[in-house]
Amino acid sequence: MTDSSIPTVTSVPNELAHLEDLADTARAYARNAKAANTQRAYAADWRHYTAWCMRRGVVPLPPNPQAIGLYLADLASEKRSGRPVGRAASTIERRLSGLAWNFRQRGAPLDSSDRHIKEVLAGIRNKHARPPAQKDALLADDVVQMIARLGHDLRGLRDRAILLLGFAGGLRRSEIVGLDHGAGETDDGRGWAEVLEDGLVLHIRGKTGWREVEVGPGSTPQSCPVTALKQWMHLGRIEYGPLFRRVAGDGKHALTDRLSDKHVARLVQATALAAGLRGDLPEGERRRRYAGHSLRAGLATSAEVEERFVQRHLGHATVEMTRRYQRRRDRFRVNLTQAAGL
Repeated sequence: MTDSSIPTVTSVPNELAHLEDLADTARAYARNAKAANTQRAYAADWRHYTAWCMRRGVVPLPPNPQAIGLYLADLASEKRSGRPVGRAASTIERRLSGLAWNFRQRGAPLDSSDRHIKEVLAGIRNKHARPPAQKDALLADDVVQMIARLGHDLRGLRDRAILLLGFAGGLRRSEIVGLDHGAGETDDGRGWAEVLEDGLVLHIRGKTGWREVEVGPGSTPQSCPVTALKQWMHLGRIEYGPLFRRVAGDGKHALTDRLSDKHVARLVQATALAAGLRGDLPEGERRRRYAGHSLRAGLATSAEVEERFVQRHLGHATVEMTRRYQRRRDRFRVNLTQAAGL
């Protein structure tokens, strides 16, 4: 668990004291019920809410729907130096979900449908809701330009494999760095790469459960994710444990510890800028346009196949979610206006 303020399994009652060893095992499984990023977010939500309660003289437990409604209103209307800095409606909804989870873990479920919460949240949506800010998609030509800016040392080989595999696999940044060399080799792994004669099969534990992602070879050795991964694994001597790791200061060998998912975001931004993408914009704006999700959105946008194949590849539960990632698609291929007779 990343934060001791998040409870998992409560202490064992006296009548089950002889099962304490199993209780330890249950706690270990409970710690893995949520991804590390989710755990950190929920812990931050609870700290923020309890700090707000302390400042306002409110008792955080048991949950008071009226107080939580006021808390949500404060989030939306906060000002600093007279300027509004309130959170977006989507951020407030996510924070409410985090609080609800925290209350459940503490044995005090929150009724989110209470009118003090429901009506305030509806008002926030009406006034502050806006379309989600989307990062620019990186298309295949963009990725080719980006990898051309990387060196041919060990770091360059590793980062080339990250970019190509992240794009071709349509992976989240946490899924990229969560890959292991083989199945079950680490406790914090989120999948592994199976190298076959015709390509790669990535076994990924994502938000919707396990899925297999097939990654075929590229059209050229320079843009082939299979070749890039094999080169990194061979020259980095990756034979067990995390697939993508830090490289020693001398640049001559890979270390044992796993890369952070933030490395993917920084790598995408740095190489996109180095490749001169969106050169019509100031550097700060160009940097904000790209993130780890740009690779995932790029595959969804570029792949000229039926949506159901893209949906399965990305691990989306609905095609509507897949369409959010498609920055350019033929929106009017089916014209219901004309089909209806107008």
